[in-house]
Amino acid sequence: MIQIAVIAILLVGIGFLAFAVIKSLAQPKKLGSIEKLIKQQKYSAAEKVAKSIIAKDSRDFRAHYFLGKAYLAEKKNELALMEFKLVSQNAIFGNEIPEAEFRHMMASLYQKFNQTEDALKEFLLLTKLEPTNAENYFNCGKIYEQKNRADMALGFYQKAIKFNRKHVKAHAAMGLTLFRSKQFAEAKKEIDTAIALSPETYSTYYYLGKILKENKDYPGAVKAFEKALRDPEFKQRAYLERGSCFMMANAVDNAMAEFNNAVKCAKDESSQETLFAHYFLAGCYEKNRKIDKAIEQWQIIYQHNHSFRDVAAKLQEYKDLQSNDSLKEFLTCSNAEFVEICKKAALAGFSMSANKVEDKKTCIQMLATEAKKDDWMNMRKQLFLLNWYRDTEPIEDSEIRRVLEASKSLNCSKAYVITSSGFTSSATGFAENRPIELVGKEKLEAILSKAGI
Repeated sequence: MIQIAVIAILLVGIGFLAFAVIKSLAQPKKLGSIEKLIKQQKYSAAEKVAKSIIAKDSRDFRAHYFLGKAYLAEKKNELALMEFKLVSQNAIFGNEIPEAEFRHMMASLYQKFNQTEDALKEFLLLTKLEPTNAENYFNCGKIYEQKNRADMALGFYQKAIKFNRKHVKAHAAMGLTLFRSKQFAEAKKEIDTAIALSPETYSTYYYLGKILKENKDYPGAVKAFEKALRDPEFKQRAYLERGSCFMMANAVDNAMAEFNNAVKCAKDESSQETLFAHYFLAGCYEKNRKIDKAIEQWQIIYQHNHSFRDVAAKLQEYKDLQSNDSLKEFLTCSNAEFVEICKKAALAGFSMSANKVEDKKTCIQMLATEAKKDDWMNMRKQLFLLNWYRDTEPIEDSEIRRVLEASKSLNCSKAYVITSSGFTSSATGFAENRPIELVGKEKLEAILSKAGI
């Protein structure tokens, strides 16, 4: 009996051992099948196999690695990053998980999610793993440039060029960094080198455009950015820069077309470039008094990023337009209609008749007198200066000073500044105890209502 029991125990042990050996032999085959499925672009099948392995052993980091690769191939970037983070924290790298390849994928994912610090760590690791790969140094330089560390950026660009003297993008990026550091001769040399090395590397013209723009050569910059449009990576940014040049030249309609193109060619709706495209397009609509369209753009931005610039404040500021037709009319009407509205509002709000009206681009300037019925005595009437604004920014003290000076030069008894926005604290302080009255948004709304606008 004892002998039978011993034999039984041995058989069970041998069975377990055989099962473990078979399992260990089968596992690499299963992992190999995942890689094969990924190459065949059968991503769902690859994910299924990887998940079945992980379900049995959650610490099989090769399975996590291949699952991450499958997710990445299928552009499920968030899921890929989660798997790769597990691998990065726990795996032992070697032939089965090649570290350099893995770090490149990690860096790329971090960049897609604007996690620049983590991306930088990966690229710095890559400079150790691949010490002669110029691209790694170039990527480090780009991130340091974004962080406004020009000294570090230059150092990495120089290393990139050291290992690849024909690295066109490194020469171009170095040229822009040198220009910003006011090293103009060296900057021009680098840009010229980049263009000479490869006239058809269109990203170089983006950097050239940036230099020309900062040098206030807007026509030259626009032409350079036009060439940069041919590079898919720089296309959206080139449209943004062209729009910016047109804005600086006060060509709002041209700028609007460029920002609209930047929106249309967006690959990622939540990227910073796309949000800026919507933001600048909204600014153009606002300048052209197309407030409804501007609000549409701000709402798109707000859906993706609640804290993007002053978008929340803009939406709050124009919230009244939904329920206040008179204010909407004041803000969105044409210049000719705006003049008539100001005349009606002057009569209703201040009992004044307009004698002379001028469109000063930034405002409507009105010279007016009191509209009295008992003017039969033909007495000389007092003059008043009324300036009407529909800008979105609070009016500064410098503008209040200018209006007061104009009022004095025209021999006016008093000046009024009427705006649909508001006033800075310095403007309010300056106006105190002076012959000038500041009329903000709330008072304006009451005046427009009284005038039946």
